[in-house]
Amino acid sequence: MTTPINTDHLQNTLRALETAYSMYQRAVEEQEPTTQEVLRMAIIKGFELAQEVSFRLIRRRLRDFGYGIRRLEATPVRELLRLAAQHSLLSIPEVERWFTYRDNRNSTAHDYGDAFVQQTLTLLPDFIRDAYALAERLRTGKTIVEDDL
Repeated sequence: MTTPINTDHLQNTLRALETAYSMYQRAVEEQEPTTQEVLRMAIIKGFELAQEVSFRLIRRRLRDFGYGIRRLEATPVRELLRLAAQHSLLSIPEVERWFTYRDNRNSTAHDYGDAFVQQTLTLLPDFIRDAYALAERLRTGKTIVEDDL
C-alpha cells in the first residue's frame, strides 16, 4: 500500500460537476434555454478540469512507483493511463473509457457545438463514477487488486 494522496480538489470538482449536471437536467425539463446554455458551458469546463486534476494526481501516484517528475510531465496522457493500469490504479476497461473521455475532451476544447456537448453529457455519468473510483484509490493508496475489482 502506498501513501494516501489528498483528492479533495478532485472530489470537490466532481461534486460541482454532478450539481451542474442535475441543474442542467432540470433546466431541460423546464425548457429554460439560457440556463441550459450556461450549465452546458459549466459542465464542459468541469469535465475538462476534473480530467486535468485526475491526470495530475495519477502522475503524483506514479512517482511512488519510481517514475521521475520530468518523465511523467513529458508522458502523453494515453501512456499515463496505460501506466496507471500497469500499476493497478485503473482496470483495462476503465483505461478504455478514460481514452474516450480524453478524446471527447479534446474535441470539446475546439468545438462547443451541440453534437460534442451532447456526447459529453452522454459520457458524464460514467465519467463521474470512474473519476470518483480513481479518487478513492488515490486517496486510500489502494489498488484495484486490493479492492477486488
